[in-house]
Amino acid sequence: MIKKDLSIDFLGVHFENPFCLSSSPVDNCYEMCKKAYDTGWAAVVFKTIGPKHYLIDEVSPRFDKLDKEATPFVGFKNMEQIAEHPLEENLADLRRLKAEYPEKVLIASIMGTNEEDWTELAGLVEEAGADMIEMNLSCPQMTTHAMGSDVGANPELCQKYCEAVKRGSKLPLLAKMTPNIKDMVPAAQASLTGGADGIAAINTVKSITHVDLEKKIGLPIINGKSSISGYSGKAVKPIALRFIQQLRDGIPNVPISGIGGIETWEDAAEFILLGASTLQVTTAVMQYGYRIVEDLKNGLMHYMDEQGVDHLSELVGLANKNMIPAEDLDRDYQVRLKLDKEKCIGCGRCYISCFDGAHQAIEWHEEDRLPSFIKEKCVGCHLCVLVCPVGAIAPGKIEMKPGRIGDPEKIEI
Repeated sequence: MIKKDLSIDFLGVHFENPFCLSSSPVDNCYEMCKKAYDTGWAAVVFKTIGPKHYLIDEVSPRFDKLDKEATPFVGFKNMEQIAEHPLEENLADLRRLKAEYPEKVLIASIMGTNEEDWTELAGLVEEAGADMIEMNLSCPQMTTHAMGSDVGANPELCQKYCEAVKRGSKLPLLAKMTPNIKDMVPAAQASLTGGADGIAAINTVKSITHVDLEKKIGLPIINGKSSISGYSGKAVKPIALRFIQQLRDGIPNVPISGIGGIETWEDAAEFILLGASTLQVTTAVMQYGYRIVEDLKNGLMHYMDEQGVDHLSELVGLANKNMIPAEDLDRDYQVRLKLDKEKCIGCGRCYISCFDGAHQAIEWHEEDRLPSFIKEKCVGCHLCVLVCPVGAIAPGKIEMKPGRIGDPEKIEI
């Protein structure tokens, strides 16, 4: 079995591997966190603890999922709020977890309604043994505008509440950002100015996943009504990666804990290459259980071996420099296509997609059920490559556009 060093030092805290449970239903109590630690997770971000005066009252049911053909859980809708257990019970769980697992990382997620709440909660979780604090500035389904994503969209409040937490604790501080905002950088920068040491991104995306066509009600249905709430799972990964790249562009070298649609080791590697040092997971655990971490760790170690990398930190942020503004992309060439006739099954999907959704650049030959490319019409969009179910169409020769100067041999695709 391949063994590589998956450990990472993040905000001065040592993680045995980058994989953490994100603050959510998957780490809501001592028993859940204990099982996760025993299974191999390096850290838990204990489900967000609120002030004693703010009582949580949940709806039932509270989840929905989005499927795509035969693929379940492409996306997941969650209406659940922060931890419903009493404050003292949550603090007792933190104390017990730290006493029994001193080598594991314990991150306390907190959320207040005002500066006094934030300061008090910070002091309480530090006293309970937390190694780090994550400020939940981003939950999209709170029942008050004084908490959650409405706060995270306001840079002034982000800074003020980070300052409040720093008054209550000296622990490393993560600010968890909302994606329900045009540009995350101002709120993230304000949080750092207020004392945050790093950024966690992203929280869930505001959504409506389904509407019941007979009842005319969104799902899930709660006594004949529904509500907008947070969306997670594989479908949000592209959104999360976009925000992480923009954070690294706007605040170079900012420490990031990446969240959003991580299900496989490939997903994990993508977040790391774009600048995340630790990784938080929820929806995949809800679907597959805690043991998914074994596949995540094993796959990531194999990838490191293939890349000739001994320590995970060597991979962090390697892809950032290769993401550039759209106006700076090289537009001087076109990538032609090639067809593998042995692989082609004659399904015609490439022809239909090109004619109905692209540039009518494929000719269909009914007699042998094979496509051919019309060079004069083809613009090199490669939709046909993506829709081919068997990989019979692939990128081919690189050609410079008329009047453009360049060496096709030096172009990387």
